[in-house]
Order: sequence, then structure tokens, then C-alpha cells
Amino acid sequence: MEMKKRISLELRNRNPSEVAELVLDNCRSVDGEIEGLNDTYKELEFLSMANVELKSLSKLPKLPKLRKLELSDNSISGGLDVLTERCPNITYLNLSGNKIKDLSTVESLANLKNLKSLDLFNCEITNLEDYRENIFQRLSQITYLDGFDQEDNEAPDSEEDDDDDEYEYDDEEPGPRGYEEDEDEEGASDLGDEEEEEEEEEVGLSYLMKEEIRDEEDDDDYVEDGAEGEEEEEEDEDEAAAAADRGEKRKRDPEDDGDEDED
Repeated sequence: MEMKKRISLELRNRNPSEVAELVLDNCRSVDGEIEGLNDTYKELEFLSMANVELKSLSKLPKLPKLRKLELSDNSISGGLDVLTERCPNITYLNLSGNKIKDLSTVESLANLKNLKSLDLFNCEITNLEDYRENIFQRLSQITYLDGFDQEDNEAPDSEEDDDDDEYEYDDEEPGPRGYEEDEDEEGASDLGDEEEEEEEEEVGLSYLMKEEIRDEEDDDDYVEDGAEGEEEEEEDEDEAAAAADRGEKRKRDPEDDGDEDED
């Protein structure tokens, strides 16, 4: 994708004067020149053009508020003096992976008074003897070269700094605010889970108790029904026995009557 088309996509229908950050990495610059950028991007603070086959900065527009410029993995070999005129407030400049060979090429950066971090990693200039000492000597305003200061202390990660800014620290409490709130929320959720478990246990127990009561009632009904059946059988047997007794008595009575008549 060509740089012009990429810029139009990145704008997303915004006005160029409202854009503060523009990332054009991995697109293609025609003839190794910057295209599609102009002075209307006056609010731009961060510009990234990594791996865009860039050879020259001659068409870089005036960007007075630009602070970070990413130009890694291109074919730039000189012409850095244009940065002083058009981007005087740069604090971070990444030229790693370009074709910078000589100390004289970077000497023009001494006029960037706000420049604090310079990256020339994977450039031929890094193979020079006493490379770091010479750069720090010629560019006395910079603090970090290729990610380290003169005492080999690593530069802080800008993303980590941004993350740290999201936390507000209390003088009395060593931890960030919001930490206790998270704990409270977790504790509350734990309590809520315990209460739900207890309710489930109570519901389960009550259900089991109801089932046991029903079973007992069913057993009682069965016992009562069985007892009633036995009583009915006993009554039937008693009635049958009484009927048999009456029959025997009737048989005897006629015989008794005959004896009386003979007398």
C-alpha cells in the first residue's frame, strides 16, 4: 500500500489538524520520499514510518509539536539537518536499521536541544571504535543511546511509565488506590458464593426432610390400610363362625323336638 493511501485510511475522516498520532509502518513510499504529509498536521506529536523504504527526509513537513519520530528499518544515509528546522521539539528519534555510517552524519542532531533518546542500533556507525563515547560527546543533550545511558543503565519503558500513571498512590498506603476495592469486591463475591451454597444446602435439606415426611406418611397409610384389612378379615371369620354355630343349633333343635313328641 502506498503512503498516501495509508494516510487517508489512518485519518478515518478526521481533520489532519486534529491528529496527534500517525502510524504508517510497512507501507511503501514512492521514490523513497515522504508523501501525503503536509503542514496541516500541526498537532502531530508521534509519527512512525518504520520500514517504508524511505531514503530521504527532504519532504518532511513542519511539525512543531512532534516529539517522537520513528524511522527504523529504512535506507536513510544523511540529510538529518532538516529535522532541526522542521521538528525542533523532538525528544525521541529512532534511526536504527538505516544506512548511517559516519559520526559527521549525526552531528547535525546537536541542534535538537530537546532530544533525550537516540537509537542507531543496527547502523554501520555502531561498528566504529569508541562509538558510544563519541556520540555522547558530540550530542551532549541526549541521555540515552540505543536504550542505555552512559553508565549502561537501561532507559525506562515508555509503556510501563504510562501504566504507572494509571495508579494513584496514597501517602499512608504503599499500594495503589483501587487495590483494596478489588479485594473488597473479591471478598464480597466470596461471601455471596458462600451464602448461595448455604441456601442451596438449606433447600436440599428441606427437600430431603419433606421427602422423608412423605415417605413416613405413605408408610402410615399402608399400615393403617393393612390393619383395617385384617380387622375386616377377622370380622368375616367371626361372622362365618357364628353362622356355623347357628346352623349346628338348628340341626340339633329338630331332634330335640322329636324326642319331646314321643314322650
